[in-house]
Amino acid sequence: MTEPPLVVTDRLAIPAAELTWRFGTSGGPGGQHANKASSRAELSFDVAGSPTLSAEMRDRILDRLGGRAPRGVLTVSVDDSRSQWRNRILARRRMAEVLADALRPDPAPRRPTLPSRAARLRRLERKRARAETKRLRRKPGPGD
Repeated sequence: MTEPPLVVTDRLAIPAAELTWRFGTSGGPGGQHANKASSRAELSFDVAGSPTLSAEMRDRILDRLGGRAPRGVLTVSVDDSRSQWRNRILARRRMAEVLADALRPDPAPRRPTLPSRAARLRRLERKRARAETKRLRRKPGPGD
């Protein structure tokens, strides 16, 4: 059975031939099963050498995931489950999420705005009214 392509976005699907699997034993408790079974799944994708990605996509991914993709190879390791099959599914899902997040466009930069003239005048009028309220609460002084 051939593996289906990894669907990252509605416009990008990575062929299974570009993905590399490695399996190993999971760490932690689990007795004999954990020591003998190769249930940890590692999925690697050569971002720098992928013919599927456009130059713009490749640059964006490598820029955003620089530290996470040494030498241009993105690796996701999963040992959440005792089942290799389940870990493979989780690894594919995480790889797709990481790549989709890296490809997401930057939010538009915020342009600072100023309050309108009417808003400034309303604020000053409220301040004057509040000051007058407080002034009227004071005890009368010698000159009042």
